[in-house]
Amino acid sequence: MYPHAIARPWRTRRLCVASLSATLMTATAASLLSLTTAMIAASPLGAQVRPDSARTAAKADSMRRIEGVLVRAIRANEQAPISQTTIGRAAITQRHFGQDVPMLLMNAAPSMTSHTENGTNWGYSYLRLRGMDQTRINITIDGVPLNDMEDQVLYFANLADLMSNVQSVQVQRGVGTSTAGTASFAGSVNFETMPVARADAGGDVQLQMGSFGAQRVTASFNSGLTASRFAVYGRASALRTNGYRDHSGVMGRSAFVGAGWFGARDVLKLTTLVGLLADTLSYTGATREQLAANRRFNPLQRDERDKFGQQLVSLAYTRALQNGGSVSTTVYRNSARGNYDYFELPDRYRFNLAHTWYGITSAYNVERGALRVNTGINANTYQRAHRGYLQPSTTLYDNTGHKQDASAFAKLSLDAGRARWFADLQGRYAKFRYEPDANAGIDQRAIDWMFFNPKAGVTYQLAPGLSTYASYGITSREPARNDLFAGDDDLNSGNVADYGDFARVKPESVRDAELGITLSRTTLDVSANLYSMDFRNDIARIGAPTASGAILRRNVGNSYRRGVEVDAAYRGISRVVLAGNATWSQNRIAQFTDSSRGTPVVRRNVAPLLTPAFISSHRIELSPTNRFMVSVEGRYQSKAFLDNTSSADRVLPDYYTLDASARATLGRYALTVRGANLGDTQKFASGAVSGSGRVRYFVLPARSVFATLSAEF
Repeated sequence: MYPHAIARPWRTRRLCVASLSATLMTATAASLLSLTTAMIAASPLGAQVRPDSARTAAKADSMRRIEGVLVRAIRANEQAPISQTTIGRAAITQRHFGQDVPMLLMNAAPSMTSHTENGTNWGYSYLRLRGMDQTRINITIDGVPLNDMEDQVLYFANLADLMSNVQSVQVQRGVGTSTAGTASFAGSVNFETMPVARADAGGDVQLQMGSFGAQRVTASFNSGLTASRFAVYGRASALRTNGYRDHSGVMGRSAFVGAGWFGARDVLKLTTLVGLLADTLSYTGATREQLAANRRFNPLQRDERDKFGQQLVSLAYTRALQNGGSVSTTVYRNSARGNYDYFELPDRYRFNLAHTWYGITSAYNVERGALRVNTGINANTYQRAHRGYLQPSTTLYDNTGHKQDASAFAKLSLDAGRARWFADLQGRYAKFRYEPDANAGIDQRAIDWMFFNPKAGVTYQLAPGLSTYASYGITSREPARNDLFAGDDDLNSGNVADYGDFARVKPESVRDAELGITLSRTTLDVSANLYSMDFRNDIARIGAPTASGAILRRNVGNSYRRGVEVDAAYRGISRVVLAGNATWSQNRIAQFTDSSRGTPVVRRNVAPLLTPAFISSHRIELSPTNRFMVSVEGRYQSKAFLDNTSSADRVLPDYYTLDASARATLGRYALTVRGANLGDTQKFASGAVSGSGRVRYFVLPARSVFATLSAEF
């Protein structure tokens, strides 16, 4: 059997990322620059007299509506009976300072938790929604799925400074509406990138410095909608930090280009997103004893490193139809390659992951009187190579995972008096095939799944600006490769007996009921909802540790998550905004046989891991003048458990943190100062229990200050 280091579960979860060498990154950036230059040259900006500004602005608005057809097809509109929060560009600008996406979203919507590996807001971070991890959250950008097809997860760190390119992001909680890609199990997060069709040319530059050696520079350019109907938007970003924990530095690079031709009814748009990440590894937490001696302790070696990146390119065609409908089709390619190290001294291992992913997604929207119809399809084909090496030159394994995915949905809403009835039907097929190493001693094996995911609901208008909604939905999710292999990266004759066949872990399903009320007034916005999510065959870490040290994932039978979520903002005091959100929940696994400690134990009515019963975020924003704003934001999170046993010795303590920011503007220039964890709370954001029973913690991001100088042109 291979050494157990090869089967570490920690790195096989980073399977949707890939590395790029500095040379490749330079070449890619040059290609993007050439594309931008070519597009601008084709649209003689400055060489022609620009149209009347008002007419150009109106045309740009019209083109932007066509540009966003695919996003609207998968998003829930404001009247849909869905528990949702949409975060617009103004809120993103206020919160964003280059931090990884989960760290920005955490306080912006109810029921979200996150943590980071290196003790800062930059680098690898992880998002949970209603206590469920990223593999159960559907993630899209402009309607294109981003979750890795094998392990159903996205690592935002590979796309450094992504939020600088995002116009809005919608978070749906619960099964939500049908979307493209992996199942929306806990919920979905979908991003809308910055619009390409704009009335005027312009751009911005931002320079940032902060604690722990943080540096960030980003610059953007947009051509505006030219007389030749072309438009280009592009941005390049670079950031770095030394990290708070010992030898946990991060370097990130990214480039984004959107270029399009905008006809009277047609839009052809090319989007390219390239990211590069290099860091010194800090994925393992530290024990309380280690942290008591040195809060910055990192048990990994300073020369254990990884270098990952990701490249996404899509081409979308959208047409506004004469019947008031619209159709949009996008073809896309997602490719990746990278390496990471693991040392079990004196042995040193290196692992390589590389995937290529092709897909197509399409949507048709139409509105006729009281009836609205959205339909869509998505299909993918994917393969990823997994390679392990004993450094410097011994190859341990080389296997490949193949997966195909196809889905179709139809959404209908019908207005009848004060009620808007809603129905959403989705069918989805997925197939996984494992191609083992030539020397593995086992044959290829495959499994496929078919799912039907129905949802229905109603929204009722009680009064102007006041409505209530109710919905019920069912969705199912196939096991990820990580579930099937218990975190191992290679299946062979030496470990296949530990895992059994691919049917060992069954698909899990959820039945989600939502009941909510929304109030929208000039000075007050409130949304509140009750939810009840009942799970069948919930997949959890309950199996006995394997020879590799990984804990087998198995189905636990029935479990539930029930709670109330509130999101509110009050603007009734001049130049003051009071806002916040909160979640109260009760979460339980009814009964299961737990073998995670070796000897089987029957456990009843235990809390799922990393699912706090209460979360609250609250913010006050003051704008004494039009040129100056200051805000203070607090967050409280109650205790949670680090495994599925509800054991008192495996608890993540409660914590409270306080952040603040101030922004001063003078014409085209702005200075923003942000402080994180100003009270320097010495607690933990997350943790884990190893197969040997050792409890480790990840510290909360330490007290830090960031200053950003920006200029628009």
